[in-house]
Amino acid sequence: MNVEEFKASITQDQSPPAGLSIPLAALWWDAKGDWARAHSLVDELESRDGMAVHAYLHRKEGSASNADYWYKRSGRSFYRPTLDAERTALIEGLLVANGKA
Repeated sequence: MNVEEFKASITQDQSPPAGLSIPLAALWWDAKGDWARAHSLVDELESRDGMAVHAYLHRKEGSASNADYWYKRSGRSFYRPTLDAERTALIEGLLVANGKA
């Protein structure tokens, strides 16, 4: 799966494609407009990828201090392009890291 296929699944499917990692599924739900469901998937996920997605979601929520906390826990600095650019970068990185791209 590449980024274009991932994005196409958002408009075509009712649930994330099978085999997505939890962080990717959270980004899928976020792109569908279900922030709460996305957050619930990564809220207690202690992986670096999960914490990076958690940080992005809190940034999107408007909670910069909470986002900064999760960025630091994930080992990343506060990412500051547009939210769409950040989500796309996360999706691309996670697809490659999970052997989906």
